[in-house]
Amino acid sequence: MNIKLLAIGKTDNNELQSLISNYTKRLGFYIKFSFEIIPDLKKVKNLSTEQQKQKEGELILSITSKSDILILLDENGKQLNSVEFSSYLQKHMNSGIKQLVFVIGGPYGFSKDVYNRANGKFSLSKMTFSHQMVRLFFIEQLYRGFTILKNEPYHHQ
Repeated sequence: MNIKLLAIGKTDNNELQSLISNYTKRLGFYIKFSFEIIPDLKKVKNLSTEQQKQKEGELILSITSKSDILILLDENGKQLNSVEFSSYLQKHMNSGIKQLVFVIGGPYGFSKDVYNRANGKFSLSKMTFSHQMVRLFFIEQLYRGFTILKNEPYHHQ
């Protein structure tokens, strides 16, 4: 199984980018993982919030396959602890799916089309985090999930 993380807009903070790269490299020992950036939209001042979500949604849907399991990282999604999340990953690996895709939306969330296409939604917290920090938190949780599955001493209960 492959895991892909999609995010709108690049990370402009070098410290965060360094940590993201570190955890991305660590993940490579467990699974094929890719992190893909969807470029920020140009001229958003001329677009309404709904138009911006629609255009971002079109970009998200254009780079995903119908066979992908698409999971949105959304403030209204289901919350799991790290052990539950590792079990979720194991379930999908056992199911034989080819690709599990997680998506971090733009500043206003997702379009209706993306919500309709999604196979599920997860929330990392009831708190709001910057989209750049969510990338790091999520990739770290992926890494943590695989260390839990391998019974490695990274996660403590």
